[in-house]
Amino acid sequence: MSLQAGTRLGQYEVRELIGAGGMGEVYKGYDTKLKRDVALKVLPEQFSRDSERLSRFRREAQLLASLNHTNIATIYGIHEEPGQPACLAMEYVPGDTLADLIRRGPLAVREALEIVQQTALALEHAHEKSVMHRDLKPANVKVTLEGKVKVLDFGLAKAFAGDGTRGGTPLPVIDSNSPTLSRLPEGYQPSEFFATLPGTIMGTAAYMSPEQARGIEVDKRTDIWALGCVLYELLTARQAFAGTTVSDILVRVLEHEPDWSALPANTPPTIHTLLRRCLQKDAGKRLRSAGDAALAIEDTTVVPSAGGPLADNLSRHAGARGTGTHTVTLNKRVAIGAAVTMLALVIAGGLYWRYGPAPAKAPEMRLEVTTPATTDPISLAISPDGRKLVYVAPGANGAPQLWLRSLDATAAQPLADTEGASYPFWSPDSQSLAFFSAGKLRRLDIGVGLQQTLANALFGKGGTWNSDGVILFAPGTGTPLYRVAASGGPVAMVTSLELRHDGSHRFPQFLPNGRQFLFYAQGMVETQGIYLGSLDSPETKRITAADTAGLYMTTGWLLFVRQTTLQAQRFDISRSELSGDPITIASGINPDSGAGADGFSVSATGLVAYRSGGAPRRQLTWFDRSGKPVGTFGAPDENNLMAPSLSPDGRRVVAHRTVQNNTDIWMFDSTRTTRFTFDTSVDRFPLWSPDGRSVVFDSNRKGNRDLYVKSSDNAGIEELLFESQEDKVAWDWSPDGKSLLYSVVSNPKTSSADLWVLPLEGERKPHIFLATKAEERQATFSPDSHWVAYESDESGRYQIHVRPFPGPGGQWQVSTSGGVQPRWRADGKELYYIAPDGKLMAISVTTKGASFEPGNPAALFQTRIWGGGTNATNGLQYDVAPDGKFLINVTTEDAVVSSITVLLNWTPQNK
Repeated sequence: MSLQAGTRLGQYEVRELIGAGGMGEVYKGYDTKLKRDVALKVLPEQFSRDSERLSRFRREAQLLASLNHTNIATIYGIHEEPGQPACLAMEYVPGDTLADLIRRGPLAVREALEIVQQTALALEHAHEKSVMHRDLKPANVKVTLEGKVKVLDFGLAKAFAGDGTRGGTPLPVIDSNSPTLSRLPEGYQPSEFFATLPGTIMGTAAYMSPEQARGIEVDKRTDIWALGCVLYELLTARQAFAGTTVSDILVRVLEHEPDWSALPANTPPTIHTLLRRCLQKDAGKRLRSAGDAALAIEDTTVVPSAGGPLADNLSRHAGARGTGTHTVTLNKRVAIGAAVTMLALVIAGGLYWRYGPAPAKAPEMRLEVTTPATTDPISLAISPDGRKLVYVAPGANGAPQLWLRSLDATAAQPLADTEGASYPFWSPDSQSLAFFSAGKLRRLDIGVGLQQTLANALFGKGGTWNSDGVILFAPGTGTPLYRVAASGGPVAMVTSLELRHDGSHRFPQFLPNGRQFLFYAQGMVETQGIYLGSLDSPETKRITAADTAGLYMTTGWLLFVRQTTLQAQRFDISRSELSGDPITIASGINPDSGAGADGFSVSATGLVAYRSGGAPRRQLTWFDRSGKPVGTFGAPDENNLMAPSLSPDGRRVVAHRTVQNNTDIWMFDSTRTTRFTFDTSVDRFPLWSPDGRSVVFDSNRKGNRDLYVKSSDNAGIEELLFESQEDKVAWDWSPDGKSLLYSVVSNPKTSSADLWVLPLEGERKPHIFLATKAEERQATFSPDSHWVAYESDESGRYQIHVRPFPGPGGQWQVSTSGGVQPRWRADGKELYYIAPDGKLMAISVTTKGASFEPGNPAALFQTRIWGGGTNATNGLQYDVAPDGKFLINVTTEDAVVSSITVLLNWTPQNK
């Protein structure tokens, strides 16, 4: 059973659980006497009850406590007290394990060698004290905040194995060298034996030497084998001996060689030789000592002192990898004869090479990646391993979809079945993508093309994915952040809008430790900005004011945009604060301030990808039935103009736009543009009353998105029309003036967004119009108030449906190949909608009493509605005038043409 924070174990106070495994649970604790943080390894309950095993463990721990080396986590003592679990108090080592690093991709050769050299020195020190590790693996090696390697759990494998008895009774002969157990005596559990501890065997088997796998006597050379496995995995991000079962793994250990071709091309020959010597299956031919491994690495590289490149590249917070700007320093190769370029020298049983003087530090470079023209320049993401780029651009049918570009390739490829995608983000292993489309959060496994729906996300605004398989995402424009497993399952709220007067939380990014995250809080000007949160605590802290979300670089910098300038500033995660002055990385960045989107991306390897250039301008444009432009309404707009609504007489327009990071309702007429709402909250999605005297909109000024109304002559104040605990979006006001149709924006825990009706007479008690497991939204009344057209994904894709109002009655699906954004003609004899390819469609309508007869859909013309036809999460983007003309919110050009810049080798020293 896990211990609660605040539990006292003698002089130690439990703070938080930081790990668990077969050898017990590990907590961060605090030594109340010596006033320092400690790691508390609480022993499994059966060990604490076994006096013989505990005695043996005590003797082993005393021996381990004699180890005194800078690269070995120190054991401080053992706590044993009646009625309490026994525990080891050890040095607390913050930072990531090598397993955490490997999940993000291969390390640079230089960094891998520095880590393994320090690990080898730790092994050599322990071997000199006659102590073997027996369970060396990436999960048992950490990198401190200063870039120093710390080996954990030294010798605990043997300590936990015991001496072959339980309470004085002999146990079966199962040495700690053995990886398997064929049969247990009655009354014993597998967890009583180290070799079969749950959660340990699978990870341990891959690093077991052949003699350990066979269960025969082992010596320090079994640690040499494991050291080779760790080095191979750091360089390739794959296990040297992998399999789906323990048996598969052990067969590979005993009979197969690693895939040597997987090593990076720039791996020095001496390291190839070192790996082969460490992974000799015959222990007699294996490298003799860990010290020899450290010397072989030293002969290959000049390892920096503490605080050098390793600390810089892994960052003060561990878990980062270098950008490649620090090159390996190698000695001069020895040449013999004009035709011989390299010569292997065998010295002290080790092969090493000597290279020429260190080349100059890699210069900063900027690579331009040409992309198809796009109206969504914000949606881009570079993979954690820095090898791939994904972005949104139109597909063959004109609908926006994901495109994948490998940086070592010359062309990008569209990803199938990703129409309507926005805000993609990567899995930590760079093999899968998550993105938002058609009101859902979706996952795509690139290699196999498998796609899965993970959660509802009606107005999805960004996500992030950690190495534990947790996805953190923003499901809407007025919601906190939620979490869901990358494999799907229940959804749980992580942040809360009740803590501050925030409009929404969006665009999260996990930090290297996989528990803390950055996110953007959009809302009131005084609280808006970049925040730090944690999966382990509801508390959040504002880091800085910013125009959009920020991203953390693993070299210790926070990147964010202020007034179109991409800046970087030192960020101390442990103190949750910035330091120093901001440094400019690029100018001319035009993020989507209305959405809070940043428009740039960073990889775990230190690459930065961004777009610069002008933001898309939008223009309210009149079109006739043939698609010919016949005029404009107002001036071109650069302020994220959205959701235009025509007045009943067709002379004025209301829409929402974001000016100086504040989203308000604005009114347009033939001569001027006037601000209509003035609150510092987010006001959106306006619509007219049927008499033209009032405008309804939603706002988060009281926390939840509630409905407000204001006189259209701009006199007076905005009045609260309807308040409830749910977020709401108003879609239409019935022509008879009696009802308001709106959606309750669903909580991700529920199944869908439903349509509700707010009566505007009498008690004004709202009631459900349509509630199903599907998403129903963007509803509009027919001119006679007897019918409602709406979009629904009941069939698996969004289609236009019609129902009688107020009901009951039947349902008609009137679109045939997908559709969104329905609008009626003024006489009710035609219904319009936007097809997935962006075409404006028309359907003739005949009604008589309860009878509804739709005609066949016909395409009128191709639109350039911003965002395309399939991603309709920004409201209706066109309206129909009384005279039949169409007012459409379009970009002023066909698309924004802007290449993506990839920045390589950026460091503050380059500035």
